[in-house]
Amino acid sequence: MRPLHPRDPHEPHRASTQLELLFDLVSVIAISAITAAFHHAASDGHGLDVLPNYVFLFTAIWWAWMNFTWFASAFDNDDQIYRWLTMIIMCGALIFAGGAGAIFQNLSFQWGLLGWIIMRIGMIGLWLRAAASGVTYRKTALRYAAGIALAQAGWTALNLLTIPGSPAFMWGAILVFALEFSVPALAERARPTPWHRHHIIERYGLLTIIVLGEGLLSVAHGYGLLFEGNAEVDAAIIATAGLVITFCLWALYFCETEHLRTKDNLIAFIWGYGHLPFFMGAALIGGGIGVELDVADHRAVTDYTAVAWYLGGPLALCLIVLWVIRDSRHDLGLRAWALPIMAGMMILGSLLAIPAWAFALLMLATALWRVPLN
Repeated sequence: MRPLHPRDPHEPHRASTQLELLFDLVSVIAISAITAAFHHAASDGHGLDVLPNYVFLFTAIWWAWMNFTWFASAFDNDDQIYRWLTMIIMCGALIFAGGAGAIFQNLSFQWGLLGWIIMRIGMIGLWLRAAASGVTYRKTALRYAAGIALAQAGWTALNLLTIPGSPAFMWGAILVFALEFSVPALAERARPTPWHRHHIIERYGLLTIIVLGEGLLSVAHGYGLLFEGNAEVDAAIIATAGLVITFCLWALYFCETEHLRTKDNLIAFIWGYGHLPFFMGAALIGGGIGVELDVADHRAVTDYTAVAWYLGGPLALCLIVLWVIRDSRHDLGLRAWALPIMAGMMILGSLLAIPAWAFALLMLATALWRVPLN
């Protein structure tokens, strides 16, 4: 068993490993499950009622991905012990993902808690192994291991002492999430881990592709309605609009290769944590497209007035967050104002209850304004 020494943060040609890509598949399953659940609830007219549940579960899924991703960027040596511990984390994540749709209904996560405990066993094992490999990062690694264990104790207590979905549960969840989010900040104060900047940028880009896949899934569903002979013209228009929206958001995110230009910890924390609402909004766009297709196919209780918010709201969120975490720190001239101004246009479009094709035109205008033509 090789020591789990830190990797070179300046290692050339550092790319995601096959194991990391396999790990991402777990996130695909979990995100797809809760987005589908939100889509159906929104079609039944309960979108706002279940939105807190969606935020809770998406944050949990993203946090599991985030914990592993940043550790792997700094300490991945790809030996058998590392692989086994990672697969233990994946096993727990799959138990959680398998029940994500059921947990979404009332936040009762008895079996989901088991999945989280298994995940934490693997994650704590990785940090303890990093601590045992030398004194350089020992204090940092031990802080991570202790913080993760304490946070898991908090989730366990929350599950045992409160009623799922109750106000006490939600406030307790906020406190435990605050503890979770503070662990990296406190641990990194001992000694910053040697994460690889380009590797992290790539990993976040890969998760962006995963959440954009929710939009493509809804687009495929819309084109599938053509084969059923239902709402043919409307379905084709909405599906095509969804495709344009997804392509434009992809172009807006990947038009800059240097998303994170510095390894300064404060900026890295803002960039890393700030992606959470972006990822959440990008996934919700797929749900919004699906709801509009349900309205066109007469399968929904809700109407186009509410649907516009399910599409325009997430679009505005994605644009403004991307401006905060990236564009506001780049010298872009007039292009620097594209995202915040067009985010305002998305809100206006939601107020006016414009259809999907109009949002697609707004996104096309945003991409033409912001993305360099060369």
